[in-house]
Amino acid sequence: MLKDYLRVAKPWIVFANVLSAAGGFFLAAQGRIDVGLFLAVLVGISAVVASGCVCNNYIDRDIDALMARTATRPLARQSISTVGSLLYALILGVIGLAILGLGTNLLTLAIVVAGFAVYVGVYSLVMKRTSAYSTVVGSLAGAAPPLAAYCAVTGRLDLGGLIVLAIFSLWQIPHSYAITIYRFKDYAAASLPVMPVRHGVAATKKDMVVHIIAFTLAAQLLTVCGYAGYAYSGVVAMLSLYWLTVAWTGPKLQTELLWARKLYILSILTIVVVSVMMSVDYTATVPLP
Repeated sequence: MLKDYLRVAKPWIVFANVLSAAGGFFLAAQGRIDVGLFLAVLVGISAVVASGCVCNNYIDRDIDALMARTATRPLARQSISTVGSLLYALILGVIGLAILGLGTNLLTLAIVVAGFAVYVGVYSLVMKRTSAYSTVVGSLAGAAPPLAAYCAVTGRLDLGGLIVLAIFSLWQIPHSYAITIYRFKDYAAASLPVMPVRHGVAATKKDMVVHIIAFTLAAQLLTVCGYAGYAYSGVVAMLSLYWLTVAWTGPKLQTELLWARKLYILSILTIVVVSVMMSVDYTATVPLP
């Protein structure tokens, strides 16, 4: 049962959000690290993200049972109770918000709450089952942790924060589309109107290319506007352009599934590198309050 409660919180998703949050935090801190603030940000965001994942599993338990990829999730196979999962989500959420409220600032707390509301309320409850563009809205929730961590340091939403929001939200869209192409049969079986099911793989590919181009440009703005250095710019540019090339050429020499899987892996590698590089190659030319 303990293992099931761990799985329902999606630890991999929590870890990914912690990594992106660390990137936003170190970018804003510019080498001046407040350890107490850093721990409050990571622990608080981790708990709220975990709460959102539990809520998502609760909401999706019926469609999860229809898809091979998700059929073994604890709530889909009813290995834990729905009441227990909701109580678990509530405890995680309260703990996370309390830590953020006491250890950070109101702006950080507001961003995390907004991200939770978008992910659970707008994306999971409504748009995932009704719109092919649910991923676009859901991408804002994915960008909330790094933006919140950034604002925990700065205490304000400035140009750097807006760039961080753009980078992580734009990345989320082609990343998610790669998953839906790779798991096309699962989403079709569950009658979910994701982009490849509703509009086809060809249209999804075009949309992915547009968003990867936008992501590549947004990522370079950190250097252009003086928030990150040239090493960050060069490494991220090379990887982003390779990701774009693979998306642009399409599944010519391989099946759509293998192509989509390669894009998915590249998207993860890209955002990990972005998070790491913005952590280590910041520039200390932007004044902190």
